[in-house]
Amino acid sequence: MRKSKPKKRILLPDPRFNDQLVTRFVNDLMVDGKKSLAYKIFYNTMDIVGERMKDSDKTPLEIWKKALENVTPAVEVKSRRVGGSTFQVPMEVRAERKNSISIKNLISFARKRSGRSMDEKLAAEVIAAFNEEGGAYKRKEDMHRMAEANKAFAHFRF
Repeated sequence: MRKSKPKKRILLPDPRFNDQLVTRFVNDLMVDGKKSLAYKIFYNTMDIVGERMKDSDKTPLEIWKKALENVTPAVEVKSRRVGGSTFQVPMEVRAERKNSISIKNLISFARKRSGRSMDEKLAAEVIAAFNEEGGAYKRKEDMHRMAEANKAFAHFRF
């Protein structure tokens, strides 16, 4: 780029939990700019999670954060061309990218689930991720497995 990097926008914390990560999640959950609907979906999800996990001593927000942490990858593979052949090179993931990957995986696998409403699908995916199962958790495990298998090409890092 010729110009300097654009400034990072400061996200305002959400109204109910007063947390910036929730705002990031809601922004990724939002479709067609309908933020109030995305907030409604997220808060209903938190209510459903609280209802289903009431035997747990954690709050719904803590359960959601633990679920996000469980689906956050530490390493990923990136394609690197070296002398006519392409290698899958394992790389460590930056902190911000870790967050965005985990949020996007959780949302995309919740959308693929079968269920009546997005609230219920997202709640089911959050609970599954909290219990270290479900699609998003499997995606993270696959990423780690790929990186482990291609560890021999780690010296091609750029």
